[in-house]
Amino acid sequence: MLTSQYLPILMFLAVAIGLSCAIIIIPFILNKRRADSEKLSPYECGFEGEGRVRNEFDVQFYLVAILFIIFDLEIAFLFPWAISLGKIGVFGFWSMIVFLTLLTVGFIYEWKRGALEWK
Repeated sequence: MLTSQYLPILMFLAVAIGLSCAIIIIPFILNKRRADSEKLSPYECGFEGEGRVRNEFDVQFYLVAILFIIFDLEIAFLFPWAISLGKIGVFGFWSMIVFLTLLTVGFIYEWKRGALEWK
């Protein structure tokens, strides 16, 4: 009886793993890595490429992205929390205080790393 309850879950898991493996393996089977003159020709502008294709980004961009996530999370969770504060009680209040403390620690880290100072 117990195994009949888990059978749909096991079937779903088998299908999910099978599809995942198929999606990863099929491109390697169908891929044709033959470089021809058309693939090696200059793209759109007609000029040969100069320098490296991959450029290095300054860490500043990543720090700004982390800073955006910190403020975005804060706003996304602060409004529903403020609206339902009367219903969630003391536990909900202190849970949000812990969350805001973690966000504040992240903000202080960003500030110390110089993410707010553009050079």
